[in-house]
Amino acid sequence: MSVVHQLSPGWLLDHLSFINKINYQVHQHHEPCCSKNEPTTSVHLDSLHVDSMSSFGSSAKFIASDSTTKPEQDDRGNCEAFMQKYIFRSELFDINKPHIISAVHKECQSNEKEDIMNGIKKEISISTLRKIRGLILDGSRQIIQESLKNGFLHPLSEKPKCSEPIALPLDTCNLSELCEMAKHLPSLNEMELLTLQLMENDMFVTEQDLFLRLVENNSSFTKIITLMGQKYLVPPKSCFLLSDISCMHPLLNCGKTYDVIVIDPPWQNKSVKRSNRYSYLSQLQIKQIPIPKLAAPNCLVITWVTNRQTHLRFVKEELYPSWSVETVAEWHWLKITNSGEFVFPLDSPHKKPYECLILGRFQEKTALPLRNVLPIPDHKLIVSVPCTLHSHKPPLTEVLKDYIKPDGECLELFARNLQPGWTSWGNEVLKFQHVDYFIALEPRS
Repeated sequence: MSVVHQLSPGWLLDHLSFINKINYQVHQHHEPCCSKNEPTTSVHLDSLHVDSMSSFGSSAKFIASDSTTKPEQDDRGNCEAFMQKYIFRSELFDINKPHIISAVHKECQSNEKEDIMNGIKKEISISTLRKIRGLILDGSRQIIQESLKNGFLHPLSEKPKCSEPIALPLDTCNLSELCEMAKHLPSLNEMELLTLQLMENDMFVTEQDLFLRLVENNSSFTKIITLMGQKYLVPPKSCFLLSDISCMHPLLNCGKTYDVIVIDPPWQNKSVKRSNRYSYLSQLQIKQIPIPKLAAPNCLVITWVTNRQTHLRFVKEELYPSWSVETVAEWHWLKITNSGEFVFPLDSPHKKPYECLILGRFQEKTALPLRNVLPIPDHKLIVSVPCTLHSHKPPLTEVLKDYIKPDGECLELFARNLQPGWTSWGNEVLKFQHVDYFIALEPRS
């Protein structure tokens, strides 16, 4: 369970626990048994450019499977299968102190009042800030106190020492660039664009298969795919589409609609515009996302929004009405340290310790009312220690279970990781599935 506490103001989540309760187990075989055979644990896509100089030839194909099929024995007849388990690096949740010290906090408070008086921050209404501030202070106090009491959070004096910084994987495989390159691959007809299943038995796929198809792992175990020399873990019962916004047709053509759609758009802001690392979408581009075609009747639509009031107003007043979505609630994700402090001062004019979620229901004239589903409450808090990886959002699966029908279909747009029971789409959809973010435990035979 990712929910540590559920109290009247909201929930305390354990993001790391949620990840590690996913069955990240891979069937593998000891060497030298498999050394005589082609690897059977990966989709190998080591180059997007396959020509006659390739050792595979111009019609290169790649294996897509796990290694549950029994490999050939070596000359001595030795072949031992084992289960390799992976867990997410706990160091990535070592947030032991706020990002801004108290002295800066005081300066920021002073600067914000000055900025508002000077009209620099006209878009932020003082009344809105006060309301949010009050909700977060009152709600978080109860949740954090309960978590300190039961030992999930640790007072400063009792916290373990900070661990050494870890070497994170570099962007040696730029997924968004691969999506751009994939647009120039030969297109497939509709029959060839059926969902690609990562089966237990060996199968062959081409490069187009991974980029132009939904990829499903319907097994009970994790699969490893290798893309441009980088390995990614695909958890059981998960599905993904690696593409950008111009190539969403496999989602639309799969004949499925969704009961929950979570959207984390790359919002445009000044820091993003100055940076070459992140792409962003304009408001017009975001409005063009075909939510009405993807949403089932009464679909719960949730959009992550930055704290800019212009974005919040856009979602409520323009975006949702254009999709026939009615706003029903506004929640906040509060980011805290392992001792229960806010990661940024609540009054900081630059970065806030919280992000917004706007929840709405897709309205269809012929839709029947939902049964056995609770109405969505307003002004709830989701409190958690955030991952140090940029934009790795907390899981919403258990938080939303009372507000959607059982066994509902779930979709995440602009995803950067995979979850069992969810379809995930984005041009960086495998980013946080990179094997270097995980630790391989001692294998069990």
